[in-house]
Order: sequence, then structure tokens, then C-alpha cells
Amino acid sequence: MSEPDASETPEGTDEPDSDADATADADDAEASTDAAGPTGGADLDDVIGDDVPDDADVGEDLVERVADTDPEELATEISSLRMRVDTLESELANRAERVEELEEKFKRKQADFQNYKKRMKKRREQEKERATEDLVERLLDVRDNLKRALEQDEDADIRDGIEATLRQFDDELDRENVEVVEPNPGAEVDPQRHEVLLRVESDQPAGTVAEVHRPGYEMAGKVIRTAQVTVSEGSADGDE
Repeated sequence: MSEPDASETPEGTDEPDSDADATADADDAEASTDAAGPTGGADLDDVIGDDVPDDADVGEDLVERVADTDPEELATEISSLRMRVDTLESELANRAERVEELEEKFKRKQADFQNYKKRMKKRREQEKERATEDLVERLLDVRDNLKRALEQDEDADIRDGIEATLRQFDDELDRENVEVVEPNPGAEVDPQRHEVLLRVESDQPAGTVAEVHRPGYEMAGKVIRTAQVTVSEGSADGDE
């Protein structure tokens, strides 16, 4: 009986298939790679880290949201957003129109105020002119009386008429709140109301008013003309 050939496979024994094994190993490796992911089992977020911009995240979220939202619901939302934008644009246009309206109103107010100032200035000037006119009208009577006194005969005594006219003139000054500045001899000199012309020998105390050369006038507390006076240096006997 001959020995079995070593090249023959015993009955009931499967011969190893090298090609099948290689194919199986490749499939297992691919499956392992798919399961582990392209990074060899590491998580994608761990590999990317925090380098992705926020706008990209927002964009991805928006894309996912659009993909997950019902088309009809999405269309309604877009329409609502458009209406909101239209409303905001309308409000902005109304505000711009209001600003322009207020600017025009402000310009008109400025013009009205300038016109008001001009009217008030003109009115004050007119009032001042009328006040002067009223005073002149009342002084005309004084002038008429003086003229009548001068028209009398040369031998006539006109003193009484002149004194009466002077009293009338003083009355008119008093109506205008005008006071005569006419200090008495011996009064103290007031630099605000008196103008010293010169110093003279006098019986009055030294440094006081000796004589009034021309009276002054004060109106409503304001000196409109100073009184011209001479000032005493004291008597000759007092200097010895």
C-alpha cells in the first residue's frame, strides 16, 4: 500500500485560503477605521479645537436650523422678518422726516426771535423819541414866556415875569426827576458831583466849597452835569 502524497489534503481538512484571509483582514481594518473615524479614534471637536470662528459656528447652526425647519414654517418666518425690516425702515424714514421738520421749525423760531429783537429796539427808540418830544413841547411854553418878557417896554420891570418863568422851568425839570446840584458855601467837596475850578482865599473852612460858579444837575440818581465850584484855601488870617 502506497503512502499518501504530502501534497494532497486529507479528507475533512480545509485548505487555508490566503486570498480570502487577506480580503477579510482588509475589511476588518476598514471597518475599524470607519468606527474610529479619520483621526484614529479621536473626537472631531477635540481635533478642531477653538480655532473655528464663531461666525462659522453660527453659519452651521443656521444651515442646520434651515434644514430641520419645515419649509412652510420657514417661509412664514422669513415673511415676518421682511415685514419687520419694512417696519423699521418706515420708522427710520419717519424719524428723519421729524428731524427735518424740527430743524425747519427751529430756523423759523430763530428768525422770529431776530425780528422780535428788531421790533423791540425800534419801539425803544420810538419811546425815547416820544419822551424827548413831550419834554420839548412842555419847554416851549417856557420859551414863549421868556420871549414875551423880552418884548415888553425897556422901562418895564420884567423881573417878576422872569422869576415866574424860571419857576415854571424848574417845575418841568422836577417832573423829569431832575435835581439841581448847587452846594452851599462851606459844604464838603464831592468829587462825583462837583468840579473844582480853582482854590481861592475864603472865610469858609479850608478844603470846602467857597462859591458855586455853575450849578450841576442830577437825573434819577445819575449826575448829568457836575457843578463847577471854587474851593477855599482858608482866610489869610487863618494862615498866619
